[in-house]
Amino acid sequence: MSQTVTDIYRARIDEGTLKPDPAQALAVEKLDAVRARMEARKPARRSGLRGLFGGGSTPEPVTGLYLWGGVGRGKSMLMDLFVDAIPGTRKRRVHFHAFMQEIHTAMHEARKRGVDDAIKPAAEAVAAEVDLLAFDEMQITDITDAMIVGRLFEQLFAAGVVIVTTSNRVPDDLYKNGLNRQLFVPFIDLLKQRMEVHELGSENDYRQNRLAGEQVWFTPVNAETRARMDAIWTDLTGGDAEPLLLQVKGRKVTLPAYRNGCGRAPFYALCGQPLGAADYLALAEAVKLLMLDGVPRLGRSNFNEAKRFVTLIDALYEARVRVICSAADLPESLYIEGEGSFEFERTASRLREMQDADWGSGAPEAR
Repeated sequence: MSQTVTDIYRARIDEGTLKPDPAQALAVEKLDAVRARMEARKPARRSGLRGLFGGGSTPEPVTGLYLWGGVGRGKSMLMDLFVDAIPGTRKRRVHFHAFMQEIHTAMHEARKRGVDDAIKPAAEAVAAEVDLLAFDEMQITDITDAMIVGRLFEQLFAAGVVIVTTSNRVPDDLYKNGLNRQLFVPFIDLLKQRMEVHELGSENDYRQNRLAGEQVWFTPVNAETRARMDAIWTDLTGGDAEPLLLQVKGRKVTLPAYRNGCGRAPFYALCGQPLGAADYLALAEAVKLLMLDGVPRLGRSNFNEAKRFVTLIDALYEARVRVICSAADLPESLYIEGEGSFEFERTASRLREMQDADWGSGAPEAR
């Protein structure tokens, strides 16, 4: 007999991996309820959308879960436990941004085949492969996503796909102040109809607590500091990660490693590429913590990279994203000569401020 989410959660507490948290325990009950509804569902769901458009039986709907709350409350961790507790293999755990990029690619391919309604084959392909979609960090910031996500989810729900998602925002705040938001509001209503909305209201910020008092700026760059960065990454993510692809105004921005709201990249992966403010703002929206490896000394020889680094730090600072770096020197000594060195003093000051133990705890509501 397979374990429930509650079984796994209690086992982690017993072994000391987790600490008891009443708010998390309540969220675990909600996740177990989704699991029970999936197991009890009859008749069996028809693969893909054939049951809808081919005369087959209509699958019995299962209410999913929209789990929202502040950063560091354990949403992603609980989602991992939930996915582990779901029997079978027709399930997928994926970051919402990455999933939407896949949908855009599928729609583009459909349009090349002359398909008028490109959302339908994209949804059908997903429904043919999974019974459960577990999204990490649902947020809508792009108007293109906002305009297609309603019809996409409507078809996935109709095909019997169960959706569970985490988010930093209550559904009513999705795509807040977005262009033509009135066209997006029916999607919010659909979420409320097909998913139970539950706030994970824990008083603990586990990610912040985990880093409290920890060093977050490592210098110089050598085997020892690389090992310490690796140890933090493993502690935060379990060592598992996958690339995160962001679509920004038609460009693709790749974060080499992402897991549970934490991102990691070498300096040149983000600052050695022709990226700009919009790219870094999208990155700051997608992560709560960024680890940046190998920041070099900056000056005339890498002026463009230095400018991008300044822009990146500005975006992360404004979004109150936690930053952990390995670097050639202390912030004040990174950029000591050449054009731009005077302006870098503000960046160095921000980097110092971002090293404070409570940095990010006062994040604005949008985070």
